[in-house]
Amino acid sequence: MSGPAAHQAAERAARDSYGRLLAILSARTHDIAASEDALSDAFARALERWPADGIPRQADAWLLSVARHRKLDAWRHTRVQDKATQTLMLLAGEVDDGTAHGHDGAAVPDERLRLLFVCAHPAIDAPARAPLMLQTVLGIDAARMAGAFLTSPSTLAQRLVRAKARIRAAGVPFEYPQARELPHRLRDVLDGIYAAYGTGWDDVDGADALPRGLTGEAIDLCRILCGLMPNEPEPLGLLALMLFCDARLAARRSDTGAYVPLDQQDITRWNHELLAEAEHHLRQASTLASLGPYQLEAAIQSAHCERRAGAPVPPETLVSLYEGLLALRPSIGAQVSLACALANARGPETGLQALDAIPADEVASYQPFWAARAHLLAAGGARAAARQAYDRAIGLSTSAVVRTYLDAMQQRL
Repeated sequence: MSGPAAHQAAERAARDSYGRLLAILSARTHDIAASEDALSDAFARALERWPADGIPRQADAWLLSVARHRKLDAWRHTRVQDKATQTLMLLAGEVDDGTAHGHDGAAVPDERLRLLFVCAHPAIDAPARAPLMLQTVLGIDAARMAGAFLTSPSTLAQRLVRAKARIRAAGVPFEYPQARELPHRLRDVLDGIYAAYGTGWDDVDGADALPRGLTGEAIDLCRILCGLMPNEPEPLGLLALMLFCDARLAARRSDTGAYVPLDQQDITRWNHELLAEAEHHLRQASTLASLGPYQLEAAIQSAHCERRAGAPVPPETLVSLYEGLLALRPSIGAQVSLACALANARGPETGLQALDAIPADEVASYQPFWAARAHLLAAGGARAAARQAYDRAIGLSTSAVVRTYLDAMQQRL
C-alpha cells in the first residue's frame, strides 16, 4: 500500500468518523481532551502502519481500538486512582472482548448527535457551546472557526479548554436530555449544525476539502435529528434552510471561476430537486404550529428562490420576514440583511439609515456590513465613501474570489 493512499484513507476516516469516534471515547470517562489526544495518536499510528499493513476494512473501528488502548496505557502509566478508574477498567473490558478490534471489527455507531447534546449542556458557558460542537464533532480547530464567532483564535481556544474541563469536572452525562431540557438544548444543537454548514458554505474558493465536506455533514446530521424528533419544527426549518442554500451551490461561481452574487445567478444551474425538497420540509414544519427563527430564515431563502418561477416575492414581503426574524432572534447578520431588504424596497437611503443604527463597535470587523454599506453608498451616488467602504470590505474578506468581485465593483465607480 502506498503512503499517499494510506494518507488519503486516514483523511477520509477523519472526515467521516471523527465525531463518532470522539463521542464513543468520551462517553464513559467524560474527558474530551484526553480522548482527543488518544484519537490524535491513533491517526498518527495509522499513518505509520497502514502503508505497510494495508488499510483495514473497518478503518474507524481500527482507529477506535488503537485510541482506546492509548487511553488505557496513559491511565496505567500515571496510576491515577480516582473515580474514573472503574470506568477505565470497563473500557478495558470493551477492548478485550473485541467489540471494536482490528480489521474485523463491527462498524462504529453514529454517536455524533449525542455528543452535540453533551456540548449543549447548561453547565457549559453559552458562547462555548457551538464552537465546542464544531471542534469535537467535526474536528475544526479554533483558528479556522474563530471568525465565524466574531472572536480571536486565542480567546476561542481558551473557551474550548474551559468547556472540556467543565464537562469532566461536572460529570456531564453523555445522554439525550430530558423533555423539560430539550427546547434550549435543541436550539444550541441546531446552532452548532448551522455553524458547521456556514463554515463550509463560506469557503467560496472551494480549495479546502474540509470545509467542502462540512456542508454535507451538517445536512446529514440535521436529517438524523429530524428523524429522531419528527414533531419538532425547527430541525425541519434548518434542514430546509440548508437545502435552499445547497441547491444554489453550482451557481455561486461562473464558468471562469468568478464569484456570482445571488441576484445575478443563473437559475438553470440551481438544483431544482433540492429546492423542491426544501419547500417540502418548510411546509411540513409549518404544520407543526410553532414558528422559529430557522423556519423564518428558510422562508427568506424560499422567497429569494421564487424568481425561478417567474414570480419574484414583493420587496416589502422580504422586509417583513427579516423584521420577524429580528423579533424572534436578534443578530448583526439579520440587521444587515434587513437593511439590504429596506434598500431594495424603499431606496438606498433607507437602507443606509438602518445600517447606521447598528452600533459601530459591533460591525467594525464584520465584512458583510462593509460590503452592504459600499453597495448602498454606490447606489446613492456617494462614490468617495463607497470606495472607502469597499476597501474595508475587501480587507476583511478571507476569500480571494470575493475580494476580486468587490474590487471589480469598486473599479466601476
